[in-house]
Amino acid sequence: MTPSATRTGILIGAVLALTGVAFGFWAFLFVAVAMAVGALVGRIVDGKLSVAGLVDAFRGKRSSS
Repeated sequence: MTPSATRTGILIGAVLALTGVAFGFWAFLFVAVAMAVGALVGRIVDGKLSVAGLVDAFRGKRSSS
């Protein structure tokens, strides 16, 4: 069985909810930020996100003419 976007979303939501209930807001925030960083790293490794394009976006440059 392959994971779908819905199942992945449910899993992420469950992890965040359980973290918030068990450890409080700051632990919830830390886990959410760590998951976002992990997702960015995963997309970079998969080749679905360009580091140069990401840096340009943070600098306010447009990627297309």
